[in-house]
Amino acid sequence: MSVEQTFAIIKANAVQDGNVGNILAAIEAAGFTLRGMRMARLTPAICKGFYAEHVHKGFYPELEDFMTEGPVVLLCLEGENAILRWRELMGATNPEKAAEGTLRKKYGESLSRNATHGSDSPESAAREVSYFFSAFDLV
Repeated sequence: MSVEQTFAIIKANAVQDGNVGNILAAIEAAGFTLRGMRMARLTPAICKGFYAEHVHKGFYPELEDFMTEGPVVLLCLEGENAILRWRELMGATNPEKAAEGTLRKKYGESLSRNATHGSDSPESAAREVSYFFSAFDLV
C-alpha cells in the first residue's frame, strides 16, 4: 500500500440537495485526510479545460451545463491507495448500478447527475489536483 492523493468533486446536485456534510463525513469516516478543499462555481472555460478529453463527445454539452449550474466542492484527498478507495466509496458511475451504501447510490440522481467525481489513475489525479489547487493550497 502507498499513500497517494486523489482529486474529488462533490457535484452541483449534491451541493444543492444539502449533502456536502454527509459526503465529507463519509470521507473522514473512511480515513481520508483532506489536503485541499474549496467551493467554486465552475465556468464553461474551466469545464472545457478540465474535461478537455470529452469536449468533442456528444454528451459534453449536458456535462458542461450540469457542472456549471451551481457551486461544487473541490477536494484533494490523501490516504493509503486513495484513488481506488475513493472510487469504491463513490460507487459505480450509474447510481442505479452502484452498490448499497456508496455515495452515488445514496446521493446520485442519474448517470449524468451522479453526485461525485474521482480521479481514475495516478496520472489523472496529479493533473486534476494541479488543475484546481496550487502547492500553496494544499496542507
